[in-house]
Amino acid sequence: MTFEEPRSAGTPDAPLLVVRGEAELEVEPELARIGVLVSARGRDRRSTLDDLTRRNTTALELVKSYGEAVERLSTGAFSVAPEFAERGRGERVRSYHGRVQLTAEFTDFTVLGELVTRLADLELTRVDGPWWSLRPDSPVHGEARRRAVAEAVRRAREYASALGTSLAALVELADTGAEGPRPHRPAFGGGVRSRAVADAPAEPLDLEPPRLRVAAQVGVRFTMAPPEL
Repeated sequence: MTFEEPRSAGTPDAPLLVVRGEAELEVEPELARIGVLVSARGRDRRSTLDDLTRRNTTALELVKSYGEAVERLSTGAFSVAPEFAERGRGERVRSYHGRVQLTAEFTDFTVLGELVTRLADLELTRVDGPWWSLRPDSPVHGEARRRAVAEAVRRAREYASALGTSLAALVELADTGAEGPRPHRPAFGGGVRSRAVADAPAEPLDLEPPRLRVAAQVGVRFTMAPPEL
């Protein structure tokens, strides 16, 4: 069992002042992420695997064709599983179902609407997203924290001034909570599936990146010069 050292409550010679600082910024997203699920289904295991490989290659080549707009492209879960008949005796396989999950991140949002439409136009392909975010090392996070600290110092000085005194020393600075970028929701509901009928190419989706809100909160403890009460 561990025990925390009790916090000082201040003294008449060094009164304690505790304040909270908050800041919230509204910024443009830096990254957009989409999920692509490529599927294949058939009665023969080998032909199902061949179809899945071909469709996966097509999807990968399509994403890669957008060059520097693609920040990251990765392959996730892969599966080819038999589906058994509901009736009948023994292990009678009705069909095989294969899936490959792809994830792609983009920095150029101007091509995103066109790309998700083209991906959804592929055979047995589902597209989910986009999910908007900032980079983990984005300077926006640091700026929110700096503003939260500045707000805490300003409030503390106002309280001290109301007592006719001034701040003496910093006792403690605690990060009491920070919110990541929000909203994080897709710009369209759930996902887009490929079309069953081949016809003219679909019109590109018009995707408008949302504004993200980044918040930071700090708790700060100061000592003050003794006020003349």
